[in-house]
Amino acid sequence: MTTTAAIEPITRTLEVPGATLTYDIRRSEATTEPPLVLIGSPMGAGGFPSLAGHFSDRTIVTYDPRGNGERSTAHDPSAAITPEVQADDVHRIIAEVGDVPVDMFASSGGAIVALALVAKYPGDIRTLVAHEPPLASLTADREHALAVNRAINETYKRSGWGAGMAHFIQVVSHRGLFTAEDVATPPPDPAMFGMPPGDDGRRTDLMLGHSVLYLTSFEPDFDALRRAPTRIVIGVGEKSDGELAHRGGEAAAHGLGTETTVFPGDHGGFMGGEYGQPPGEPEAFAAKLREVLAGA
Repeated sequence: MTTTAAIEPITRTLEVPGATLTYDIRRSEATTEPPLVLIGSPMGAGGFPSLAGHFSDRTIVTYDPRGNGERSTAHDPSAAITPEVQADDVHRIIAEVGDVPVDMFASSGGAIVALALVAKYPGDIRTLVAHEPPLASLTADREHALAVNRAINETYKRSGWGAGMAHFIQVVSHRGLFTAEDVATPPPDPAMFGMPPGDDGRRTDLMLGHSVLYLTSFEPDFDALRRAPTRIVIGVGEKSDGELAHRGGEAAAHGLGTETTVFPGDHGGFMGGEYGQPPGEPEAFAAKLREVLAGA
């Protein structure tokens, strides 16, 4: 395990159709390995410093998805930000960085984006570790899982960010199959999850306005993924069994004809307290990721 002092990132911007993207490079001059790209969605580069710190022997690339915040802006915030749109964005960043193919660790919605990327640009990635893609489109309870995600978006559009986030937390922490009763359950009081009760009038949140609709309903092209030269590993959290993202990962592995690889911690096991969340198990997670990238 490499745990030397963190390399300061170099920040760059890239103009792409419909957006200005910001990405960061932590360059290791001594490495003989290709860049390791770390992506999430809607989570941006701010979620990866802990994990990146365990790979100071690799050149690390992170970025903020379009619409994530001030660093990566969508020119038209109302335009659908789909997995395919984000895959094109990541492809362009990889081309700018050079040294293709790269290795990639992709978390949550980023794992869905990465599957779209491999299907469309099969030469971009050598090894993809897609961790917990919340693919409601593939689960046994597809109809109800998709419906509860649409309900999150409806709550957000009707009542604003705090209400939408509370509804999102309720859904992602649910364990087991969703039922018609779950779909019909009213959204929780935002105060239950420490969310603000008011509505600031804005409707530009990437996750609540786009991801819960377009990422969860995405259907991977498994034929294209199996034809691609990319080695694809589907990861799930040791402590997230039964949650939608874990079940989506299991369904994706089934579609590929492979088994899941279990990583330490839960859905955010690689994080070390970013965004003020309770720390996961970043050291153990990084050790497992290093092992997987090495082909073990």
